Amino acid sequence: MGRGGKRGRGRGRGARSNGPSRPDDGQANRTDVLGAHEMHNKRFESYYTRQNLVSTPEEWSKLLEAARAPLPTTFRIAAGRETAQVLKDAIEKTYVPHLQGVVFEGEAVDPPTQLSWYPGGLGWQFNVAKKVLRRSPEFKRFHSFLVYETEVGNITRQEAVSMLPPLFLDVQPHHKVMDMCAAPGSKTSQLLEFLHASAEPGAQSIPPGLLVANDSDYKRAQLLIHQSARLPSPAFLVTNMDASNYPTLSLGTSAAASTSTATKKPKMKGLPANTTPLLFDRILCDVPCSGDGTLRKNVGIWKTWNPMDGNGLHGLQTRILTRAMRMLEQGGRVVYSTCSLNPVENEAVIAEALKTVKGFELLDVSSHLPTLHRASGLHTWVPATDKHLTFHETYASYIDSLPEDKRSTAKMMKSHWPPSSEEVESLHLERCMRVYPHLQDTGGFFVAVLERKARVRKEGAAKEGKRAAEDDGAGAEPAGKKPRLDADTTGADAPAATAAPAGEEAVAAEGVAVEEDVADDKEKEPTPPALDGSFKEMPYTYLAPDEPLVDAAITAAHLLPTFPRNNLLTRNPGGEPARSLYLTNDLVRRVVDNNDFARIRLMAAGTRIFTRQEGGFGAKGEKALAREAADGEKEKEALKKGERPSVWRLLSEGLPAVLPFADPAAIIKADADALRVLIAEYYPLLSSFAPEYKAVLESKALGSHVSRFHIPPSSTHDRELQLCLPIWRSANSASLMIDKKAKSALSLRVFGEDVSVAGREAAQKLKEAREKKEADSASAVASGAATPAVEGEAAEVGAVMSAVAEGAAVGQDVEMKE
Repeated sequence: MGRGGKRGRGRGRGARSNGPSRPDDGQANRTDVLGAHEMHNKRFESYYTRQNLVSTPEEWSKLLEAARAPLPTTFRIAAGRETAQVLKDAIEKTYVPHLQGVVFEGEAVDPPTQLSWYPGGLGWQFNVAKKVLRRSPEFKRFHSFLVYETEVGNITRQEAVSMLPPLFLDVQPHHKVMDMCAAPGSKTSQLLEFLHASAEPGAQSIPPGLLVANDSDYKRAQLLIHQSARLPSPAFLVTNMDASNYPTLSLGTSAAASTSTATKKPKMKGLPANTTPLLFDRILCDVPCSGDGTLRKNVGIWKTWNPMDGNGLHGLQTRILTRAMRMLEQGGRVVYSTCSLNPVENEAVIAEALKTVKGFELLDVSSHLPTLHRASGLHTWVPATDKHLTFHETYASYIDSLPEDKRSTAKMMKSHWPPSSEEVESLHLERCMRVYPHLQDTGGFFVAVLERKARVRKEGAAKEGKRAAEDDGAGAEPAGKKPRLDADTTGADAPAATAAPAGEEAVAAEGVAVEEDVADDKEKEPTPPALDGSFKEMPYTYLAPDEPLVDAAITAAHLLPTFPRNNLLTRNPGGEPARSLYLTNDLVRRVVDNNDFARIRLMAAGTRIFTRQEGGFGAKGEKALAREAADGEKEKEALKKGERPSVWRLLSEGLPAVLPFADPAAIIKADADALRVLIAEYYPLLSSFAPEYKAVLESKALGSHVSRFHIPPSSTHDRELQLCLPIWRSANSASLMIDKKAKSALSLRVFGEDVSVAGREAAQKLKEAREKKEADSASAVASGAATPAVEGEAAEVGAVMSAVAEGAAVGQDVEMKE
């Protein structure tokens, strides 16, 4: 979803930029630029009145009224993590009661409430102005809690309607999943949560399935990687491809396929014979769109809305969806979604895709999420053919209105219009879902769920299907070809004659064939982009299981023989384990091994689990590993005596994947007091700990270890916690190997306060700012002068932001990235 311009969820999402971007003066998406009296657009209101989105004028007025109101803040707790129920309990039993009855500037402020339709009570909403978060002590504490937990991936700030598509995709741990237009990654993180939700005990962090997240924009793909790092997964891949022209990925040569004619798959264009293509069980198509459903937060749309934005994106949206449908396994599911209200971007795309790629049906999911209020999809609509709202009831009348010499290059396609009355009944467009702002205080959204039916077809049809799959196919759109643009249409798409990328509809699962209308769909496999040298990412190389450094890392981490050491990879041209070691599952390995990384523009694979300990004994071999430790000299002495730790350190982000394979006898048991000491200091001396924990640490070798902290119920949580965290044992000190923000989040969750060094420093700066404000006010009163309140507020905010810059975040007003 999103805008079609430069910075929104537009053409940069699923395909290369298709035309000139709109100028961005920094004001378009600000929520404080327009007042409610300015939130009007005659073209917008006239266009959607013509579409009959709702049944009565009264309901249309309610929709507009809701669209002009500020959008509530919504967030969700990450499912599938041990922290999920702990955080839910903390919000329900600590923060919500604490926020009851809050009054700010004479007005009551409501506490957060649950989203009734989100599974497990993990979705939340609150409608609080930013100044309340800045200046109300009660909400400031709650906001700090949200920011910290967001940083470590336990909470995700996400618009409520944006949470819907992954919920309807119904992802299971064994599924092969793709997110075609994934950046910035909020929905991707949901998919990762579901992929990890119910795997077998003992291997819960390495699901058998995989998730391929793709985005065509390189910078947005980097953002996607950054966001997804909060939920590291060995089953995760990131690619940087044009979604409408995505190539078929190979899983390698199938021995069974080469020896059995009964199960042999048809030859895929672009893949060698007997190669197993990667067909997905679930695909999310959250496509680029005009974004007019986001009016409540992107209020600049009220000034810039143009019906041609949606018209121009219709062709791209259709190509992305049809490409996804062709990459789907039998019985698989595609969810198509936009944050647009426009039927040209919604029902029109669904109708055209269903007519183009046979063997699919719209699913009726009206019983899923029963407390979600939604409207049915539309059967009829009338597109505007120019920005002045010229309407034509049919495509034929539109063509007739054009001069004869312009008809062959018409900017509108037949698919912009509704299907014929004969087609409507079979398409079941009413099964699409529309979410409007006035229904449950959300943004506007559209969701459709399509499923690929598995049917056995006749032998003759199967042979014809195989020939079609092998056919080069004439008239297919060349890779990189873009539709003709026109300034008046703001990027209107190419004529209907432009062919969509082809796929493998005739490809069947082993022993099962799909009934296809081959005559309507003889298109070739999309041509992968040429290797033009623009892709500069490093390759991923799997390491030999008997690699000495691999053996050293596994031994130092005390991992059991069941650890999948054959799935360790590194990232450099020579394939040498230089800095970091990554872990993937078997399926990701098949993708990495059997596809050229540059051709599929592979940007990320798996999760890091080991890294070299920087600043340690390196080339000189005499430097202390913890250079800031209080026992630096003693550590040097220990190193000189030969007490050298392993060069590899276990990373906190990789610990969940490694923990099922850790030797239980090697895990150091500890209590809440030990955890408090480790959080409160960067390098606490061993003498700072209780005798029992100190003795255990002293018995361990220098280097990386895992400690399991038993945390009894307390006032901040009513559940017993078992926290496994990485530590580093130095000569005379220990260190908790998680970053500052993770320490603050952990401290707030366990102890109800931030006892970390960064937290104490931030609190001290805030205290000093308040004392200075009070002193200045007292001085002003004594001198008879008035001190503007805004100066005091600016000083306080300045102090807090200074602390934030140093790694603390107490009381700051920081947006949680969606």
